[in-house]
Amino acid sequence: MKHRKKGRGLGLPTDRRRSLVRNLMRSLILHESITTTEARAKEVQRHVESLVTVARKDTLHSRRMALSTLPDQGAVNVLIHDIAPRYIDRAGGYTRVTRVGLRKGDGASLARLEFIAVAE
Repeated sequence: MKHRKKGRGLGLPTDRRRSLVRNLMRSLILHESITTTEARAKEVQRHVESLVTVARKDTLHSRRMALSTLPDQGAVNVLIHDIAPRYIDRAGGYTRVTRVGLRKGDGASLARLEFIAVAE
């Protein structure tokens, strides 16, 4: 039974999966779009959405919560000062996953994960 089993395993042990997700989150925040497999993109999307929601309040507590999830001071600064203020009036759905085709080597489905542009 799959009770209390939230998220995707991605075929990796826990430590490597956490590291992969953190690195993909960092890349997404710094570059504002990444291309990866569809399963990875959907998993990272879950985490980034909640991180942006936390970062919308620019308080010491929200900064520390963001740092506990993503231990990279530079990425957290970009998130709090550049990305989160764009979505102050938005109730969620800060990112978009778009399928872009198949990977040439193994045929895995690729997807592009990017922040949604907000009309001002």
